[in-house]
Amino acid sequence: MSTGPGAASAPAPTTPTTAGPRKSSMFSSLKVRNYRLFFLGQVVSNTGTWMQRIAQDWLVLSLTGSATAVGITTALQFLPMLLFGLYGGVLVDRLPKRRTLLVTQTSMAATGVALAVLTLTGHVQVWHVYVAAFAIGLATVVDNPARQTFVSEMVGPDQLQNAVSLNSANFQSARLVGPAVAGLLITGVGTGWAFLFNGLSFVAPIAGLLLMRARELYAVERAPRGKGQLREGLRYVAGRPELIWPIVLVGFVGTFAFNFPVYISAFAADVFHAGAGWYSMFNTLMAVGSVTGALLAARRGTSRMRVLIAAAVLFGTVEIVAALTPSLWLFALLMIPIGLFGMTINVTANTGIQMATDPAMRGRVMALYMMVFLGGSPVGAPIVGWITDTYGARVGLAVGGAIAAAAATVIGLILARMGGLRLSVGWHRGHPHVRFVPRQRREEELATVA
Repeated sequence: MSTGPGAASAPAPTTPTTAGPRKSSMFSSLKVRNYRLFFLGQVVSNTGTWMQRIAQDWLVLSLTGSATAVGITTALQFLPMLLFGLYGGVLVDRLPKRRTLLVTQTSMAATGVALAVLTLTGHVQVWHVYVAAFAIGLATVVDNPARQTFVSEMVGPDQLQNAVSLNSANFQSARLVGPAVAGLLITGVGTGWAFLFNGLSFVAPIAGLLLMRARELYAVERAPRGKGQLREGLRYVAGRPELIWPIVLVGFVGTFAFNFPVYISAFAADVFHAGAGWYSMFNTLMAVGSVTGALLAARRGTSRMRVLIAAAVLFGTVEIVAALTPSLWLFALLMIPIGLFGMTINVTANTGIQMATDPAMRGRVMALYMMVFLGGSPVGAPIVGWITDTYGARVGLAVGGAIAAAAATVIGLILARMGGLRLSVGWHRGHPHVRFVPRQRREEELATVA
């Protein structure tokens, strides 16, 4: 049985703050051999994944000239998560994680190679990309929660926060390299080579999984096969405010504000009339901010709800500002804070939810989290794609940012009320000071002013 944090370690339901592990060095979890193998394999695979994402979006835009078609591609890739995500979590809680990942990683490698062959031979059509996106999505239904929960088996509870943050930094660091290389390949030799690199890149994580020492993994009790396990997971989350509200928030953000393939491709092609090079540059600059956000999270010893709320408000606000900017360079630079706040949302919600969840339920809870966060795209991507095509990219991005900021504000107020807090607005050292304080303290402040 794992010694990881369970339901007993979760904060009180009325407290809008989720405590995490103690503060550690930025790269402490890399001292664990199994996690180091996993991390290095993901460096290569994540680079290929970002190359394929850029190539896939640009190929669809080139074949159809439609932002809606890009949105449909994104929707198909995440539709399986929306439809089957919870069942994937049930399977992950039952199955051995390492062997499960070997199967899912191999299937995604095969999909990348197949799409490469179609593109390089000149036979690719948009429906081929749709099918490939859907196939990757099916593998992701199991692969994503398996990877999320396998981290705790590699590093144990003390290093979980650090390892999850480094995973995010890993993924976003690859975003620095992948889009740039993809842009060079697309303009130089075509999109097919980016797909081929992605297919072959899965050799690295598969090798890392095979080289791991099973005896050094932390044992986690697997859920036995039984009826009602999906409903059990939903009831578990519904009864815990420290789980349900972060999931609701990332649902709004993921559905409407994280549809970057739709927004950024439209800005590159239609607003600024730039090419694939600028599209990859936008993604690269966003990755700079994302890596910064992930590394800052790796240094934090706690995962607090107020950090999540503040990051979501700032994320939505910066998206609105980016939507209104007339300058190509200013828009590009704003990708950095968008990436930083977006990654802060991702890491803070991810680690907070994992630390507050019983290990035996973690697969189902993380599947629900990923289903809401990623599975919202099938709903949001076609909607924002239609808004972008009909009213323009600026309106589409501004609407997404406004929804994210509004959802964070409302949820923050709900949690503050549940925790017996009140908003305090005043001046501190000559500057406006806005904060939440306990109700009694707020009443004392008002009495003092009177």
